[in-house]
Amino acid sequence: MTKVIIKEENNLLRLDKALANQTELSRTLVTELIRSEKMTVNGITTKAKYKVKTGDVVEFELPPVQELDIVAEDIPLEIIYEDGDVAVVNKPQGMVVHPAAGHSSGTLVNAIMYGIRDLSSINGVIRPGIVHRIDKDTSGLLMIAKNDKAHESLAKQLKDKSSKRRYLAIVHGEFDNNRGTIEAPIGRHPKDRKKQAVVAGGKPAVTHFEVLERFHGYTLVALRLETGRTHQIRVHMNYIGHPVAGDPLYGPKQTLTPNHGQFLHAETLGFVHPITGESLEFQVAVPEIFEKQLKKLREQG
Repeated sequence: MTKVIIKEENNLLRLDKALANQTELSRTLVTELIRSEKMTVNGITTKAKYKVKTGDVVEFELPPVQELDIVAEDIPLEIIYEDGDVAVVNKPQGMVVHPAAGHSSGTLVNAIMYGIRDLSSINGVIRPGIVHRIDKDTSGLLMIAKNDKAHESLAKQLKDKSSKRRYLAIVHGEFDNNRGTIEAPIGRHPKDRKKQAVVAGGKPAVTHFEVLERFHGYTLVALRLETGRTHQIRVHMNYIGHPVAGDPLYGPKQTLTPNHGQFLHAETLGFVHPITGESLEFQVAVPEIFEKQLKKLREQG
C-alpha cells in the first residue's frame, strides 16, 4: 500500500490532477484505481473530481507490474570503449534507450544485450547496465556498467557531479552573451504530463552554456550539465527563449528542416574508471544530419 500526503500547492485541486502533479501516476490510472476501489482519501473511497485539501492522506494499491520479455537483438551498435567493467556507446538519434510500453524491441538495451552481454543487474531486466539516459531523438555518448560495483561507482559520480557531460545543440535565436548559467528548478509541467517545466518546488537543475558559432536566427552552443533532470537541456533552453531546433515538445513548429528530432548531441563523456581509478574521456562527432545542417547554416551566413 502506497501513502501520499497532499502538499499545500495541490490544495483544492481534483484528486486525479493533484496526484498527477505529486506522483508519477497518470490521471487515467488514478481514475481506474478509484473505480476499482483501490484508492482512499482519509480512509474513505471517493471520486476523481473530489477536491483535495492540504494534509489529506491518499492511500492506494498499484496493480502488479507486468514484466516485459526483453530479448537480445543483433542491432548495429557503435561501441567507443569497452573493458571488463564499463563500456561507452554512441547512441544514434531516434533510438529509445530502454524498453517500455510501445517500445519492447529495437532499443539500446536490446542492442547492448547482444553486443555487450555482461551487464549490471541494479536496474533489473528492463534497464540492465543503464546508468543514465538520453532522449530518443538525442544522439551521442552513454556509459554502460558491466557489473554492479561499476554501476554503483558511475551512478555516484553522476550524483556527485564529478562526471563530465558536454552536449552540442543548434538552438533558435541569437545570444547577447557568449556564456552563461541557467539555474532553475525542473518538475512536471502543470498542464501537460508529457512535458517538464521550470516550476516552483521542482528539483534543482543547473545548465552551463557557451556560444560556439552564430548564424542568422540560430546559434550553435555547447552545454554542460551539473544535474541530470528529465529533458533538462530542452527545458532550460526553452525557458531562456532559445529552444533546441527540431524539438517536437518544446520548440516552435517552424524550425530547421529536415527535422528528425532535436539537434542535440551528447558529444563528450568523462568519468573515473570505477576499478582502476583512471580518468577517462571520450568524444564523438555530431551525426551526419547535424553536420549537414551546420554546413547549410554557414552557407546562409
